[in-house]
Amino acid sequence: MVKPLNLVVVASLGLALSAVALASQEVVVMPLTGAIGPASADFVERGLARAERDDAQLVVLEIDTPGGLDTSMRDIIKAILASRVPVAAFVAPSGARAASAGTYILYASHVAAMAPGTNLGAASPVQIGVSDPVAPARSKPGDKASKDKSDKAAPDDDGGGSSGVLARKQMHDAAAYIRGLAQMRGRNPDWAERAVRDAVSLPAEEALAQHVIDLTARDVPDLLQKLDGRKIMTATGERTLATAGAASVTFAPDWKTRFLAVITEPSVALILMMIGIYGLFFEFSNPGFVLPGVVGAMALVIGLFALHMLPVNYAGLALILLGIAFLVAEVFVPSYGTLSIGGIAAFVLGAVMLIDTDLPNFGVSIALIAALAGITALFVLGVAGVALKARRRPVITGREQLIGSVGVVEDEIASEGWARVRSEQWRVRSAMPLARGQRVRVTACHGLLLTVTPLSETGDGG
Repeated sequence: MVKPLNLVVVASLGLALSAVALASQEVVVMPLTGAIGPASADFVERGLARAERDDAQLVVLEIDTPGGLDTSMRDIIKAILASRVPVAAFVAPSGARAASAGTYILYASHVAAMAPGTNLGAASPVQIGVSDPVAPARSKPGDKASKDKSDKAAPDDDGGGSSGVLARKQMHDAAAYIRGLAQMRGRNPDWAERAVRDAVSLPAEEALAQHVIDLTARDVPDLLQKLDGRKIMTATGERTLATAGAASVTFAPDWKTRFLAVITEPSVALILMMIGIYGLFFEFSNPGFVLPGVVGAMALVIGLFALHMLPVNYAGLALILLGIAFLVAEVFVPSYGTLSIGGIAAFVLGAVMLIDTDLPNFGVSIALIAALAGITALFVLGVAGVALKARRRPVITGREQLIGSVGVVEDEIASEGWARVRSEQWRVRSAMPLARGQRVRVTACHGLLLTVTPLSETGDGG
């Protein structure tokens, strides 16, 4: 009787210790706020990697976003789908939203939750030239006649030509993408598609009623309490959460994320690129300053790195560089202002085209473009003009300036000796003897040897 009792005690103790160990696994909370961009994607990817290294039992993405770039959103979703740690997307606090890209991320997460007073939806793709949704988006849900008409319509029936075809492709791709995520997580796929095609939104309570999300919670502790004991299938198998009373650690954006967020702002990236061009142009026009070249090279590299991470239209970038080249050429080619006008026009057009999206917070303002165009024109023309004037000035140093200069003989000279010319000591040659202290004039220069004659023979008498 003793041995079975001991076994029961040992087994109970083992289960208790296992429960304590599981409960001790931390929960990582990651705030995902603002527009979704390259910095956001890098932040989430590094956060999930850290959670895996620390063997966290859950990652909570606390979302409040108006949307963002499609490429960055897909990078985040790929990281979530491949994560060995369950991810709970939590739209919080009250008043927050998960619009556009945020809706896709919510659907991709293992757990979808919202705080009261929050909303999600409006997930229609937004790209440059697609300011009006395609025809199917205007149809009422379930309107078979409208659906049949849109399905049978020719590619150009919407009057948009090739832009209409592109818009339709983007809409169908986005709808299929979010529908696939909904089916993977067992959530409402029909509403997900409506969020894309009709740009509809839902508050938290309606989202729960329509099975768009899994649960609502007041805050993170309430969410962890409600998730306790839930079984979740991850990329490496099923995991059971023990989040009641689990310690939570907030993984806040570090200096790298903040730095990326600043430089990947399109306006900042454009300014950095222009500072780089200004610095290098100034250095090449006035060699020897060094500092403008160093600062310019660093700014240009950082600016181009930021543009590489953004959806850049390379035709726009080429127009910017072409416009600057025209402004530089204006200084050297008599075009009577034609190159200047063309350069400014090319720069403005390129800056407008530079960022290939019209999402909020990812564009370059017209006011900034106009200011940069004016500053660039003044800077390039001013620096180039100063450099050109410097080249046209008469030579005041070197061999040419030595000829005709007056010097003083330092020792008795029979044929060759030393004389001081322009406060420097030179080896000189004379056709006649010269006395110490006698003044001479330089008549020729042969390397480091000067030919001199006494001033009395030049006829100017000194």
